[in-house]
Amino acid sequence: MPPAVKAPKSTKSSGSSKGKGKGKKTDSPEDVEKPGHPEDICPMVLTSATQELFGCLADEDVTGESPYKLLQKDDIIQDIKTRAAVSDFSPVKQIVLDYPEDEILLVFDRDFTYGQSFYLVLTPEAKGRILNPPEPETPEVLENEVKKTPEPKKWISQGSEKEIEKESLRETREKLCFKFSRVRRKFGAQVFYSDRSPADAKDGFLECPSHTDSRFSIKQMQRDCGLLAIPILRSSCAQTQWKIQKNMSTQSMPRDSNDEERESILRSKSMKDFLTDSLTPRVSSTLQHTEIANVTINDWTALRPGVEDSDCSGHVSESLMLFRAIADQMYIKDKKISCINWHPTIYGVIAVALTEKIQAQSEASTNFVASPSLVLFYSFSNTSGPQLLLECPDDIYAFEFSPSDPNIIAGGCKNGQVVLWDISAYVTHLEGVQPGSKNSSVNTVTFELNDNKENKTPAVCYCAVSSVESSHKAPITDVQWLPPTFEVTKTGLAVENKNNLSVQIVTCSPDCAIKFWDVRVSKQTSHSATSKKQRADQKNQLTPYLVPETFKHLDRTWKPLFKVSLPKIDTSGEYAPLKFSLEHYTCDDNNTGGTTEDANENDDSSEVIPDYSQLRVPSAKTLTTLEDVNTKIFIGTEDGEIVYTDWKMGKDDSGRFKSEKPLHCSNIHHWFVNTVQRSPFFKDIILTVGAWDFAIWREGVLDGPIIQSPSSEQAYTVGCWSVTRPAIIFIGREDSSIEVWSFLQQSGEPVQVFANVTKSRITCIKPWASITTKQHFLAVSDDLGTVSVFRLPKSLYVPLRSEHSHLRKHFEREENRLKDLMMRKEQWLIEMKEAEERKKKTDLDKPEKTLEEEEEEDMKAYKEYLVLEEKILKDIGVWQDPDHKV
Repeated sequence: MPPAVKAPKSTKSSGSSKGKGKGKKTDSPEDVEKPGHPEDICPMVLTSATQELFGCLADEDVTGESPYKLLQKDDIIQDIKTRAAVSDFSPVKQIVLDYPEDEILLVFDRDFTYGQSFYLVLTPEAKGRILNPPEPETPEVLENEVKKTPEPKKWISQGSEKEIEKESLRETREKLCFKFSRVRRKFGAQVFYSDRSPADAKDGFLECPSHTDSRFSIKQMQRDCGLLAIPILRSSCAQTQWKIQKNMSTQSMPRDSNDEERESILRSKSMKDFLTDSLTPRVSSTLQHTEIANVTINDWTALRPGVEDSDCSGHVSESLMLFRAIADQMYIKDKKISCINWHPTIYGVIAVALTEKIQAQSEASTNFVASPSLVLFYSFSNTSGPQLLLECPDDIYAFEFSPSDPNIIAGGCKNGQVVLWDISAYVTHLEGVQPGSKNSSVNTVTFELNDNKENKTPAVCYCAVSSVESSHKAPITDVQWLPPTFEVTKTGLAVENKNNLSVQIVTCSPDCAIKFWDVRVSKQTSHSATSKKQRADQKNQLTPYLVPETFKHLDRTWKPLFKVSLPKIDTSGEYAPLKFSLEHYTCDDNNTGGTTEDANENDDSSEVIPDYSQLRVPSAKTLTTLEDVNTKIFIGTEDGEIVYTDWKMGKDDSGRFKSEKPLHCSNIHHWFVNTVQRSPFFKDIILTVGAWDFAIWREGVLDGPIIQSPSSEQAYTVGCWSVTRPAIIFIGREDSSIEVWSFLQQSGEPVQVFANVTKSRITCIKPWASITTKQHFLAVSDDLGTVSVFRLPKSLYVPLRSEHSHLRKHFEREENRLKDLMMRKEQWLIEMKEAEERKKKTDLDKPEKTLEEEEEEDMKAYKEYLVLEEKILKDIGVWQDPDHKV
């Protein structure tokens, strides 16, 4: 047992006595310490310099949830030697020297329990007691006390089924059959009209009596009919008001047999005869036909190439053709779609994020029922409902698949938190519903809504969510992964990525900030076993089922790598970003960014993705700086501004890193910007869409957009580039229509307008091209929660000859036109300024006129006017001499 530790001489920081002379006697601990604190701790005040030196900044490095910090004994002694009396640890110098272990526990006291913001633990026993508190005993639950679910009672017939059978309707008469025929020689013959005798008509029409043709009969070999083993449904209505409500139910039990009965039936001679005589010949005939010719082929599409885009008459269709309409009333009630994304590798799988409608929230009164926040996965092969659910801590406004691992998804929540999912365990389930795949049974957790146990959909809980203190203060409106070709340091410097994986995320929010996040384990992450266990117990209480442990090192403690603020250029305040676009570094100097097909072809699905929990953030000193990476981004704000800024941090006068002011700002859209997207073919061409127009920008041209559309009568809600044609963009409107613009055909108006493609306001547009099936789709979502998937006509996905090079020249011409216009405008301003100066100089040189001279000039001008008036009236023949008297 170590000897009792005496109280320190002073618990006040030396920083608080700054300015006092040396040699003054410090206060005794009895004068400053709060009575009642344990003897094995010492309350202390740490200045901001000391907190930063030891990495224990309040509410950043240490918080109310994680208040513990282990300090090295040698570091404290070195600080006492270096700063002497200025050191905050000088009052406890002797206690530190006598401490038997190498690490001393420092605790952040947010509530000032012992009078100061920190306290130092003086003994190893107290440190162990604080870090490893005893676990509370949980009372055991006896087996007899567990409540059992009551079993349903056996159905007892009271004769009601006889009444139902008696009142049911049945078809008793045979169906009528009509046959219409015509002589073959009369096909295509000329038609002659003549009068008809009224005697030939019966009741005003000619009768075509039916008769049975004995010369023609069809022998029916097999009939396909559907049977549903349920009681006959009968519905009726009456103009009465139902006032008395009664609870009524109907119960039925299936007729089943035991295992012995089923085994005897399968072994019976009648079953064998049925299989031999009836089933075997049909199966053999079907297999032979399948081997001889493909019976599932579409003969119409095989008539000529390219007919898949044509209608029944053979004409090629130029409109959008609805392929799938996906909606599930169970989940989309009072919801709208905020973001959609196609799965990068699985055919026909699309993910949809749902958010609460603002109107529904405002109309909700005291009877408000919170609905779960979800991301739904739909598949082409099964449109009856979602195939997978992603649970979210709050509504998701934006999400994106990782470019390195499509099983990793990052999303931005309405409350400002960043969330991560891992769907690796459910890939087999998503692939199992594809055509040609075998349905495999997966042990997944099911999500039940409204206690509907019949429709069960696997649900995935999120792996990690950022800490509330370090998250955005407003909804996250855009999320993007950095490409695997580079990563950034804490100062925004672009360096090489040795992992060759996308490990960093960029988010933006109207809270005037852009944040960079790293999903790897940081070197500064050092948590005690107790804090880890507390977080695990807390998460187990919130999610009672299995949670993927891919990012367990980030859950609820995730902080951004660094933050980029956006101060305004000319005035005070900051820009509020909604969307942004950064250049994807491709390690080459090509101007083309590659298409989706190229990305999918280079994708090696067999490559093993390492465990993210095993990746560590390397030191910036060991990484090579990439000078050719473009660190500038385009940002669209809620005020319609397009901001061009650099995310690299600069240094102020004191040497601290801070965000630089943006390089350029243009208020071109006059309302919030809903789209900022780079062209998939030109990495320096950016599309921005505002409320009433869209614009095309070229990076490096700060004078303005090289192309700007005229103002639209209908508000624009979203826009996107075509993934196969460089010159095509799609613009969604508020009146549920889609405009198609081509920069090589018409510049002042869209080449096509598809009206009313949805039933409500369009929220998202996402094109997708399949390499295997060579199909091209356009997914469109609306405010009603419906996703409509259209097949694009051939004219909108087959590029023209040399379209890429022609479009490049077109952009260059527009850039030169803009430069010429700005040069003329500048010259015009100079000429206007010179003209004003000359006028001022001339006015100063002129002598001032007297009042008589001014009246004489006015009279002269009036006489000239009268002469001109007389001449004009004489020319038109209406002049009257004022001296002429009638």
